[in-house]
Amino acid sequence: MENEVLNSQSSKKIIMRVSNISIVVNVLLSAIKFVVGVIANSGAMISDAIHSVSDVFSTIIVMIGANAAAKDPDQEHPYGHDRMECIAAIVLAIVLFITGIGVGITGVKKIFGGNYGDLAVPGALALVAAVISIVVKEGMFWYTRFYGKKVDSTALLADAWHHRSDALSSVGSFIGILGARLGFPICDPLASVVICLFIVKAAYNICKEALDKMVDKSCDDETERKMSDLIKSQEGVISLDLLMTRMFGSKLYVDVEIGADENTPLRDSHAIAENVHNAIEANFPKVKHCMVHVNPVELKIDSGAAEDENLE
Repeated sequence: MENEVLNSQSSKKIIMRVSNISIVVNVLLSAIKFVVGVIANSGAMISDAIHSVSDVFSTIIVMIGANAAAKDPDQEHPYGHDRMECIAAIVLAIVLFITGIGVGITGVKKIFGGNYGDLAVPGALALVAAVISIVVKEGMFWYTRFYGKKVDSTALLADAWHHRSDALSSVGSFIGILGARLGFPICDPLASVVICLFIVKAAYNICKEALDKMVDKSCDDETERKMSDLIKSQEGVISLDLLMTRMFGSKLYVDVEIGADENTPLRDSHAIAENVHNAIEANFPKVKHCMVHVNPVELKIDSGAAEDENLE
């Protein structure tokens, strides 16, 4: 239990550090894009700045979820609070989905509005700001994704995709601004519609993964195969009668039934089960708890060998 708490606290520290960096970057980037949008007369850049502000609130949701998930088990929650992180990821997915739909609706309105001549031509400074935003937000995506995978945090991975959505939004801003300066103002809304599809798809993937972990979905087939091979290789295990796994937040629960010689003393049967339990938790770091049950197996004695024994 001590190691488990230590790992949870270590993960929480990493999530908090990454989240604090994300907040600082987003606040600075939002301020830069807003100022440039006003100076360069770019509505797309001002909208992009507002999008970056939404990332700050998303990151705060991640921090709240990480704090809740890292709480120790208590009397009312004996299995811990790991699923709180999934709830944070679902909230983030909803925010991401709404953001994507908003970008798409704005683009569609501009396409069917037809008043392209009324759109102001943004200054060149807006192009520079768009490039900076793309580079910074794509960098934040890979940075956050790296640590999200390292601590297996669904919420942090969701926040990484929020950074990617902001980078895509900035790509749309760049294309729109460049197109407007080249005399093709429709480029901006067209890019927004395409970006909308990318963002909505990312939101769907995040939500699906989080929901799978909320409803006790089993782990992947490859992991179960490796577990099965490991269990069968343990001394004293005659058969593997049952193997069930379920995701609990970012953790994994395992239920195992093994067969052992019915003539084995209780103390030795317990030792066999304990060895299986320890082997699984040692070889699969995601496993939070493993329950092993031992079934008695009647060993069939070869009839020829039994006759020889009786003759003796």
